[in-house]
Amino acid sequence: MQLTFPDWAIIVSYLLFSVGVGIYFSRRASRNMEEYFLSGRTLPWWVVGTSMVATTFAADTPLAITEFVRGPGIWQNWFWWNEVLVGMLAVFLFSRLWRRARVITDNELLEIRYSGKPAAFLRLFKATYFSLLYNFIVMGWVINAMAAVVSVMLNIDRWVAVWSCVAIALLYAFLSGFWGVVITDLVQFVIAMAGSILLAVIAVNAVGGMDALIQRLDNSTGIHQKISEEIRSVENQLEHTYNAVEQQKLSSRLTELQTRLRNTPRVTEHTLDFIPPVPDAPFFSRAFWESPFARFLIFLLMLWWSTHKTDGGGYIIQRMSSARNERHALLATLWFNLTHYALRVWPWVAVGLVSVVVFPDVSGWKLGDKVAYPLVMQKFLGPGLKGLLIVSFLAAFMSTIDTHLNWGTSYLINDIYKRFIKPENRFPSPEKAQRHYVLVSKLFTILLMVVASFVALKMRDIGKAWEFVIAMGAGIGLVLILRWFWWRINAWTEIAALGASLSITILFEVIAAIQTIAAGEHYTLFGRSPVLWGFPLQIHHKLLIVVSISILVWVTVTLFTAPENPQTLRNFYRRVQPGGWWKPVARDIPATQTPIFKGFWKNWIAGVMMIWGSTFAIGNFLFCRPLTGSLFTILAISGFFFIWKYSIRKLS
Repeated sequence: MQLTFPDWAIIVSYLLFSVGVGIYFSRRASRNMEEYFLSGRTLPWWVVGTSMVATTFAADTPLAITEFVRGPGIWQNWFWWNEVLVGMLAVFLFSRLWRRARVITDNELLEIRYSGKPAAFLRLFKATYFSLLYNFIVMGWVINAMAAVVSVMLNIDRWVAVWSCVAIALLYAFLSGFWGVVITDLVQFVIAMAGSILLAVIAVNAVGGMDALIQRLDNSTGIHQKISEEIRSVENQLEHTYNAVEQQKLSSRLTELQTRLRNTPRVTEHTLDFIPPVPDAPFFSRAFWESPFARFLIFLLMLWWSTHKTDGGGYIIQRMSSARNERHALLATLWFNLTHYALRVWPWVAVGLVSVVVFPDVSGWKLGDKVAYPLVMQKFLGPGLKGLLIVSFLAAFMSTIDTHLNWGTSYLINDIYKRFIKPENRFPSPEKAQRHYVLVSKLFTILLMVVASFVALKMRDIGKAWEFVIAMGAGIGLVLILRWFWWRINAWTEIAALGASLSITILFEVIAAIQTIAAGEHYTLFGRSPVLWGFPLQIHHKLLIVVSISILVWVTVTLFTAPENPQTLRNFYRRVQPGGWWKPVARDIPATQTPIFKGFWKNWIAGVMMIWGSTFAIGNFLFCRPLTGSLFTILAISGFFFIWKYSIRKLS
């Protein structure tokens, strides 16, 4: 991709702005840990919510969505659309509960909710697990995705470009902490959204508009599969034919078919479907559980409540805690869900569909289908616009990197260094302690970035890494919900759930590594799925196994271990007042805060109506289905009206 002076001017201006923000907020952020990690808990909802959505918009996200569209079809987005259900838990329950808890990190809650050495061990284990193992995997795949984009868009070494961006993100995260993160997130979100929408409009218009695009996709449905089947037939005939003349004819036919295949869009009858078809196979048959519908079913019924993000997830919790009050925390999380699920995805889907007809064959590229998104950028954008789109990727990339640096460092400092290595009581004054912790935070930020860089060099498959992260946190989700609402949950419950999930997921990867090496192939991290009893385990199969075993383990452990210290439970309930099954503990504690559960289920249903209604209203209007789009619009408006009247207006 050739860049002109306007392109470079846009790129350089953005990078200078990012550095300027870091310098501007550096003094304020250095006051204490709350300023460095939570911006002093003073942020309004629109800043907090936009920061949430910006940090989940990484350079890998459009590439992953493009791969979904070019592979199974649009319905594969249920891999994350299912999270609307847990997102509404975050809006109406956890946004307010985390704000009440007044913790710097979510791990700090562990020694408020639990007691003794098990609580201390759990805090240390989870802080290490998420700040290092989890964080390095996420940062590694984000860096790899950006390297992939740069390799297509710029005529410079991809790693030089990526490490330059990493250095700038590190600089402002190092100087200004969470202040630099959230302020740059605002600008990064606007740039990234504007860039993706602009590319979608230009690309769709370049192929004749949405009607023409859909027509071309319809006309190509199933042709790629038919040609593939014919190729296999010809190859089989060629293998069993010994006549020289016949072999020559078959070889010519094979070459012709292979050329046609490369130029034929890979479109199936389900590419444009929002939900995959129900298979004819019986429910308990192998064919059913290998079908797309089985994957969709597991995503919808199990994935959302089973993972480590059911109570918000680390960096989302960090932002909830930074809001001014409960009302701002709730509004921020609602705005995040609307933008994250309904607004962002469709420009990427549109570009992915354009890539299907414009670049039907990308097999020559190392990244496969992921490369199609930057190829569309390269083909259709002119001077200036290329610079804007590159900046949109830089913005998405840097907003994720800086968040994981700041969030991971908060765990290392607040939950490990301050708690176990150098507590605050070892300093002559609280002010000196806070200055020391901020200084060490900056050093840890650099260390995190260096190690993540080495992990990135070893990681090749972004999609498999994504699946690994989901699987290794599966099984703990129900515990994260119940610890707020059921007094009987104890530290051993959470240790058992997380330990079981992590152990089984790592075992799957070890099996995959052994099978890869045994087959004489080169092993790469997350490069291959394990095969058990001749059955390749896809992500939804892994989830079924991990979640089922994990629940069995943590329920057994809970019943065979003692409850937490009664005074610890009373102090926790008095502080947060979550409601639920706390009668043995909370019977004498007066209610001093607004009940969380009052009207919750109605608000939760209304929230799901609002977010999914908005998501599928936009999708149906985009694909020229005005009647269906209008029905979903009514659904979304009804949900919002209910939430506004019965929830938002009642919060002071």
